[in-house]
Amino acid sequence: MAGTTTGKWVARAGSTGGGRTYRGQRPVNWYASLVLICVLGVLSVVYSRYERQHPAVGVAPTTSSRWYVAVGFDECGTILPNLGANPNGTGKNAPGLSTTGNGIINVAPHTAAESGNNATLAKFVSEYPGLKLTSSTLKFPGTAQFTNGERCPAKTPQAGKVGNIVIHVWPNAQHGSGTTTKDPASVKFADGQLIEVAFLPSGVSVPKPVAALPTLLQDEATAAGSTTTTTAPTTSVNTSPPTTAASPSTTAAAPATTVPTPSTTTAPTTTTTKAK
Repeated sequence: MAGTTTGKWVARAGSTGGGRTYRGQRPVNWYASLVLICVLGVLSVVYSRYERQHPAVGVAPTTSSRWYVAVGFDECGTILPNLGANPNGTGKNAPGLSTTGNGIINVAPHTAAESGNNATLAKFVSEYPGLKLTSSTLKFPGTAQFTNGERCPAKTPQAGKVGNIVIHVWPNAQHGSGTTTKDPASVKFADGQLIEVAFLPSGVSVPKPVAALPTLLQDEATAAGSTTTTTAPTTSVNTSPPTTAASPSTTAAAPATTVPTPSTTTAPTTTTTKAK
């Protein structure tokens, strides 16, 4: 029914022929539909961008997901180096929630125990030997253990002050503010997320893990452009055969040019006979 109505609008626009009656017969519905399509297209683009920058709460990774999350650690104002690569495996042998030592958690669940609502910061910690994190304790590999209520040690920016575990989460790199929690099990992974785990005195602001930001943005850009890079080899393969096929035909035409040459030598024979 919609197709028939549209056809009538087109026929009506064509039948006017641009004459004097065109102004009175202008297909308003036709132009209104074009405007509506343009508006809906713009709104869909804006909404997609908003969804990217503000991930929906409740979206969880599956066993086919490949997400990237930046993570950093702060002890009494001292920014710790990136967590090293998973000691229990890297590459294909790494757990579904792992890191290669670049400050990024690769969220690529292998099983249901690592996906969905199970893809949390607590699950990542449980699969990383030597790292301990609870709502009251932080033990980073190679450093001392910190427990809520303890004072920050000497020679740290917050020396002598009582500290507590705090986990700050930003939805993405562009988001200026985030949320704070103490429970790592409540931190569910989201693509492009930033997480800072800290032991700090109350009231001290938690910084973003800025050291991992360039890598996070690069990983996201690579993942977004991976589908376009696969089309390049196809173009080069298709263009090469016509070039080689054309070369034999050019050499084959060359002998045909020398054929008229013998006919030119018959001219002297004719002039000799007339002279006698």
